[in-house]
Amino acid sequence: MTLSVDALVIDIPKRSPEPLTVTMNTGQVWGVLGPNGVGKTTLLHTLAGLKMPRKGRLRLNDADLSSIHRMSLAQQVGIMFQDHQDGFPATVMETALLGRFPHLSPWEMETEQDIKIAQHSIDRLELSLLAGRSVTQLSGGERQRVALASLLTQNPNIWLVDEPTNHLDLHHQVAVMSLLQEKARETKLVVMSLHDVNLAARWCSHVILQYPDRPALVGSAESLLTLENLEPLYQQKLVRGEIEGRLVFMPYI
Repeated sequence: MTLSVDALVIDIPKRSPEPLTVTMNTGQVWGVLGPNGVGKTTLLHTLAGLKMPRKGRLRLNDADLSSIHRMSLAQQVGIMFQDHQDGFPATVMETALLGRFPHLSPWEMETEQDIKIAQHSIDRLELSLLAGRSVTQLSGGERQRVALASLLTQNPNIWLVDEPTNHLDLHHQVAVMSLLQEKARETKLVVMSLHDVNLAARWCSHVILQYPDRPALVGSAESLLTLENLEPLYQQKLVRGEIEGRLVFMPYI
C-alpha cells in the first residue's frame, strides 16, 4: 500500500507552508521532525483525511483520499492523536474496542473475536490489570498506551501516530517504539511525529524534516540526519556521536 502526496500545502493559519511531495510505502517507518508550530500534527491530520489541504493531491494507492468512503478509509488508515479527550467514562477495554468500529456493520455488536483482538492489544501494551478501570482514572502515560491499544485493535494498514512517546517512562517508550517498528515489519506503514531526533535515528527508516522557512527534506533517515540538516531545523548547535554503534545527537551548550 502506498500513501503519496504531490505538491501538498497543509493549512496552517497565518502561514504559507512550502509544498510537500513524498511517497510512503508499507514496510517503512517515517518520522516527521521539526520545531514547535511547524505543522507536524497538521500534516498527520491531513494525511488521515481529517483536515483539507490548501492545495495539492493526496492519494492512497491509485485513489484520491477524498474519494474514499469514510468507513472504508478507517479500515485502512488509523490515527492516534497527541491529546486524548475522554467524552465519557469508558473503561480501558471499552476504549480499546472502539478500534473495531470501522470493521462492524451499522448497529452490529462486537463479537467474541473482536473482544479477543482488543484483549490482545491491552496485553501487548501492558494494560491487563487496568482493563476494567475508567480511562478518566488513568495517568497520562497509561492513557497514551490505551490510545495505542485502540489503534492496535483497529489494525489499519497505515498508522499515523502523533508523538507516540508522550508521557511515557523509558521502559514504555522502548516498548511502544518497538511495537511500531514491529508493525512496519508486518507490512504496515508507520508515520509519526517526533520531538526527539534520537528516537528517529534509532527507529525510523525515513524522515520528513519540516522547516518553517524552507522546503522540507524527505528521504532516508541515514542520509538526512546530519548536523548540516538538523542544526537549522532546530536553530540549535548540536554534537553528533555514537554509542555502541548507534547515532546520537546532543545540544551543544
